[in-house]
Amino acid sequence: MPLHDRIIPYLERVGLYHLARLNSEWFWLDEPLVSAFVERWRPETHTFHLPFGECTVTLQDVAFQLGLPVDGEAVSGCLGEFETYMEGGRPAWEWFRVLPVDASEETVRIYTRAYIMMMLSTQLFGDKSANRVHIRWLPFVANLDDMGRYSWGSAALAWLYRCMCRVANRNVTNLTGPLQLLQSWIFWRFPSLRPEGFEAFSFPLASRYVLYFITVNKFLWRFYGSLCLI
Repeated sequence: MPLHDRIIPYLERVGLYHLARLNSEWFWLDEPLVSAFVERWRPETHTFHLPFGECTVTLQDVAFQLGLPVDGEAVSGCLGEFETYMEGGRPAWEWFRVLPVDASEETVRIYTRAYIMMMLSTQLFGDKSANRVHIRWLPFVANLDDMGRYSWGSAALAWLYRCMCRVANRNVTNLTGPLQLLQSWIFWRFPSLRPEGFEAFSFPLASRYVLYFITVNKFLWRFYGSLCLI
């Protein structure tokens, strides 16, 4: 879904604008690198056990890497009116691809809700399908004016912890969650693992690696005959 100019003020108001900026520039996920760290994740302490000690992703990392708000009310609650929210069938993202030029303010708010649901389902709280979002988020999106009161960074970090714990317990093989957050954290915290050629500073910090992608020209095919051995 494209980021329309008219929905940007609403995204700024709810604290999700920086995440929206990353949406169109989300970088390639280095699954072997991420998996190597997840294998060292310990559910008992919520930390990575590395040769030099323990470390973990913190709320400060979430705030700087993704630009999400970490202050505010907890994202929680028991939802009961599922039938009301589901009435009318299953919406598709294609319905909201083009915002009409003469759209009313209420229509813009509807498109904003759809865009936020898309971000929640693909960038923060996605499942294995990668194209669905749990109905638990609908009440938050329905009350668009109140979304800025919540700590979405805390919810994203908690979901990342939960997803890594599931894989660490060997009960689940497919890792989900905000994995680009984890990968960007690895790049910033471990300079030796950081790809070359990405030195520009921008906020949020994860935006530095928007063009990161391993291609065939990154591999030295004739290594032993090259000058790098001299």
